[in-house]
Amino acid sequence: MSFDQDPFDPKAKLWGGCSCGGHHSQEDHDAAVARLEGKEDDPAEEVTSEEILSRHVESAVMQAVFGTDMARRSFLTAVGAATAMTALSDIFPLGAAKAVAQELSGQLEKTKLSVGFVPITCATPIIMAKPMGFYEKYGLDVDVIKTAGWAVARDKSLSGEYDASHMLTPMPLAITMGAGSTANPWTMPAVENINGQAITLATKHKDKNDDPSKWKGFKFAVPFDYSMHNFLLRYYVAEHGLDPDTDIQIRVLPPPEMVANLAAGNVDGYLAPDPFNQRAVYDGVGFIHKLTKEIWDGHPCCAFAASQKFVDEMPNTFIALYKSIIDATAYASDQDNRKEVAAAISPKNYLNQPTTVVEQVLTGTFADGLGGIQKVPDRIDFDPFPYHSMAIWILTQMKRWGYISGDVDYKGVAEQVYLATDAQKVMTEMGLTPPEATYESYEVMGKTFDPTKPEEYVNSFAIRRS
Repeated sequence: MSFDQDPFDPKAKLWGGCSCGGHHSQEDHDAAVARLEGKEDDPAEEVTSEEILSRHVESAVMQAVFGTDMARRSFLTAVGAATAMTALSDIFPLGAAKAVAQELSGQLEKTKLSVGFVPITCATPIIMAKPMGFYEKYGLDVDVIKTAGWAVARDKSLSGEYDASHMLTPMPLAITMGAGSTANPWTMPAVENINGQAITLATKHKDKNDDPSKWKGFKFAVPFDYSMHNFLLRYYVAEHGLDPDTDIQIRVLPPPEMVANLAAGNVDGYLAPDPFNQRAVYDGVGFIHKLTKEIWDGHPCCAFAASQKFVDEMPNTFIALYKSIIDATAYASDQDNRKEVAAAISPKNYLNQPTTVVEQVLTGTFADGLGGIQKVPDRIDFDPFPYHSMAIWILTQMKRWGYISGDVDYKGVAEQVYLATDAQKVMTEMGLTPPEATYESYEVMGKTFDPTKPEEYVNSFAIRRS
């Protein structure tokens, strides 16, 4: 490292109680100067929120004193980093400024928030955090707003009407890339749920339950184009020899409308979120053909998502909201809490479903519509970690089916949108144990996905658009 790197830049690691007032001790000061002068290596170190804030204070003071980057760097080059830091502390009370900044840093920029949700069990952490007090625990007053469907959730998020929203895991990727909407940098800090979907068929198709190749000509519903539901349905039928664009029809329906359309014969089936698979069984109009965990066990489904602008402009509020969602997700992940959670999210203002239907989904003990009672505790589960590899798998399917085209920076987009490294830090701060790696391979219907070879994966499929 050389003096071309500004020790008062927020990207440099410096902080407070030495000869310059910028470090915890003189030893830390000497070590930082040595790194700046290239006299020792600068290994990757864990950076705390206090250190980050301190660097921003130092940078702001240097900007105020010298005005331009050129003047600041000329001064640093002339006198050296150590002298610069000491001189600055002589003319400006850095320590006091940092103390004030730290005191103010904990204040929430905004406490009254609007968070959208579509009424499905995948939104469990976002919904339950309201009646069960998780938002309040972190100083927030959140209105959770029932939303008719995903296009509405996207549009209200883009317009700023929602501060954050329940989204489908492909949506932040699509929004960021401008697929289906105007490009806008979006983030996915947490996965809302894993598994939690199923393929449901109309009762009249029980004779075709064992052989999906007989589904040619079927009309299916999915909740949104940019959804795991759409991509998993396409994957599933293609593995059984059907082209999802020519051999079946796929239409978008808001989840609350799916059961009625199945009963009316407008669709033959759907790959949908719960509780609408279980509600079809409850109403006697459909049966569960397959849980999506049998296609890909542990697949992501829905997400907590927010604009990059919200993250940048309201960092304290964002972290408080983020922690409330992570906290609620951890609570929901405990099987012992599932009945309590079901009771909290079933009322009219949330899911508007019989509690027994929601319990069957959350506990995994359920009637399948074929005369059997299944016990699958992880039919739906709650793990917030947004693996970068999940994003890359989704991008491969968007490329496979023509939702995006051309060269795709799989890794770059995944790491921009899915905030896995932030999740590691926040979960650790909360006493949880996040995964150490942000990439992993998956088995989807017996086929291995290697996130380091996405284009090879796309090209490996016989049925594809790209």
